[in-house]
Amino acid sequence: MGKVVVGATVICAAAACAVTALVVRQRLRNSGNWAAAMAILDDVERKSDAQLSKLRQIADAMAVEMHAGLASEGGSKLKMLISFVDKLPTGDEKGVFYALDLGGTNFRVMRVKLGGNELRVVKQETAEVSIPSELMVGTSEQLFDFIAEAVAKFVATEGENLHPEPDRRRELGFTFSFPVKQTSLDSGDLIRWTKGFSIPDAVGKDIVAGLTSALERKGIDMRVAALVNDTVGTLAGGRYDSPNVIAAVILGTGTNAAYVERVQAIPKWHGPIPKSGEMVINMEWGNFRSAHLPFTQYDAALDAESLNPGEQIYEKMVSGMYLGEIVRIVLYRMADEAAFFGDTVPEKLKVPFILRTPDMSAMHHDSSPDLKVVATKLKDILGITNTSLKTRKAIVRLCDIVSTRGARIAAAGIFGIIKKLGKDTIKDGENNQKAIIALDGGLYEHYKEYRECMESTLNELLGEEVANTICIEHFNDGSGIGAALLAASNCLFRYRGGEEEASL
Repeated sequence: MGKVVVGATVICAAAACAVTALVVRQRLRNSGNWAAAMAILDDVERKSDAQLSKLRQIADAMAVEMHAGLASEGGSKLKMLISFVDKLPTGDEKGVFYALDLGGTNFRVMRVKLGGNELRVVKQETAEVSIPSELMVGTSEQLFDFIAEAVAKFVATEGENLHPEPDRRRELGFTFSFPVKQTSLDSGDLIRWTKGFSIPDAVGKDIVAGLTSALERKGIDMRVAALVNDTVGTLAGGRYDSPNVIAAVILGTGTNAAYVERVQAIPKWHGPIPKSGEMVINMEWGNFRSAHLPFTQYDAALDAESLNPGEQIYEKMVSGMYLGEIVRIVLYRMADEAAFFGDTVPEKLKVPFILRTPDMSAMHHDSSPDLKVVATKLKDILGITNTSLKTRKAIVRLCDIVSTRGARIAAAGIFGIIKKLGKDTIKDGENNQKAIIALDGGLYEHYKEYRECMESTLNELLGEEVANTICIEHFNDGSGIGAALLAASNCLFRYRGGEEEASL
């Protein structure tokens, strides 16, 4: 009997030792995995670092590319497109005008009643429509017919005092936020699609002609008076509010910038010198690229899986469509190489673009003690449950790394424009009136950490004295109303009773 007890005791002890050894091995394994995951995160942080000296190099490179793009077509990665906008709104505009704003996964139709300098914007009405994903990769006729149908429905809601006069057509400003080779204020050929659109039959074609044909098919009597990029529209909207606006930047699904340039500084402009002596330039800065950008293997992976590999590199590093995807790619590597979420890689984590930037922002801004928002997003979007607090903290850290890098190099781009305009220094004897940069876009508006980092970085680059002469102002929905204002500035003349009458 004693031998049995001793034997049982030995067996139990052996089993206990085995279990203990298994637990120790598991803990060591987990410890090793965590160390490997943190090593990956540390590496991302190191390679994403954007010190002030590097940002100044990026700004200098931006200014150099701006000069090259103004000198000749194809001379730079920056298109530096001539917008044909040489007269910005003044506040004198009167009448009812429409705007169509197409720049991402949604588009908006707007109706604006302008009352001149005293009344300004009397009334503004807007309808927003989501674009079905299949139309983003379909045909141009399908896309424009869908848009024209929405415009027709919106026109049908006109109030009694918003109808056009009997002898006057409705006029529309068309904000089209994709690279276009402008041939006049109201015509332009599409260079390429961005932001997830891929409709080959539209490339090289006049976008206004495509929209006009669709409007005609729907029986809408409407003239497209101005074709503008969203940044040009934002610039026009900003200038309507303040004559001190010198540039506009969009930080949203995509990113771009426009600014007011002296015509004499545009060697590739061969037209007459406008009375204003100025021209709005649509930079198309999303395609900027420089060896000074902190481009990582994760950016390379994102670029390779995108619809436009090798293009829009700057946009892919700073804009709302891509920041969440960069986070996903890093998390996938951590899961695959360091078992960050357990022994198997979560299936949903393998899906490109499943993690959107608004979700990344929500996790980044999570201030709850247990990071409950992070846990919820991981569960709802990626199907990942039972994460530890330290895992969730690591994810917040990753969001901060990606967001900070994007915000800082966006600030460097803005500083590049300021340098090009010669406003990066205080000049004795000159009127150093405060200049305004108009900002718009969902990323800038809704991602607080990104916005605050970008603004503080720009102030760092400017220095305290110059920073007092530069102001960033948010112009919400500037691109939409800006297009309507440019339509008003360029509306057709009509004849009544033998006299020429403008619609303003």
